[in-house]
Amino acid sequence: MKILKKNQLDTLWERLARNAELYLPTQKGDQSGFFSYKTLKPEKDTLMLDALNVYLSPKNIVLPQTEMMYSFTHQGQEINLEEVYEDPTPRIIFGLRSCDVKSIDRLDTVFFTRGFVDEYYRSRRENTLLILNACYHPGPNCFCEAMGLSPRESESADIILHDAGEEGYIWVANTEKGRELTGNIEDILEEKEISYPQPRPFTREVDYTGVAEKLKDMFSHPIWHPLSDPCINCGICTYVCPNCYCFDIQVKTRGEEGYRYRCWDSCMYGEYTMMAGGHNPRETGMERFRNRFLHKLEFFTERYGEPLCTGCGRCIAVCPTGINIIEIMEKAKGVEPSA
Repeated sequence: MKILKKNQLDTLWERLARNAELYLPTQKGDQSGFFSYKTLKPEKDTLMLDALNVYLSPKNIVLPQTEMMYSFTHQGQEINLEEVYEDPTPRIIFGLRSCDVKSIDRLDTVFFTRGFVDEYYRSRRENTLLILNACYHPGPNCFCEAMGLSPRESESADIILHDAGEEGYIWVANTEKGRELTGNIEDILEEKEISYPQPRPFTREVDYTGVAEKLKDMFSHPIWHPLSDPCINCGICTYVCPNCYCFDIQVKTRGEEGYRYRCWDSCMYGEYTMMAGGHNPRETGMERFRNRFLHKLEFFTERYGEPLCTGCGRCIAVCPTGINIIEIMEKAKGVEPSA
């Protein structure tokens, strides 16, 4: 097997960053996420390779929080496109966990299937290589296995790293792109047989089985009122979630020039469903709360065959009022749909 010694990490990153924008899990001040290697300041920033997860997922690398779409000029009724901003820059995300790789799979499903391909997303995604850091020590908010994925394996990760401690990382090329990259850095990999780490059990006991089917008959159930009472509709859950993909499209013009861009939005905001005539089909906070969890646990499963949740636990960790998606699943399973 191939082994990457930990004292070779700096060499590896320097090599990877020559031909691609490299992102690493990093703590910058009070914020942690996947930041460009070019912005790394060793005297201020902390690499988080050993951390279970960072607060901000790598979603913004393939689906930017704000993204220019195209610019245009207009004269009267005539509009001319000046530039389309599809971005094929090669990117490498190093050290993401299985829950985040799977969330990118979910985004692929949304933006590549059902007869439509989002070209802005495609240009980024097809040029992004994923290096998974296999997870052997689940945290107190982790429940990825319950949502149908393995914390240590992935079909979509191009390379999978298994942290064997002082022995280094077991390096597994998992796709053709991964094998090509491996061939380019063979000189810093060693051939050696070592033991894989021993996984620890999950501390969260979660059972998603039957939840989607149960929720089908619970749209009008009174349980949504007490469940949603603590929610202040701040939307932080949707921004840290690696699976949420709601966005808004805006146009800015000045004289005869303008541009169109899109930016993240949130189903937790009243403006998200506000119609031109003033009607809002989800006017109350309860309705928006209900839609979020039905979408994640039932609607998406019904449409695509799997839930829009990969069990990363970020929403549990950051919610200011303690709302817990695991408890919502448990309570939904424990009531009668007709109650």
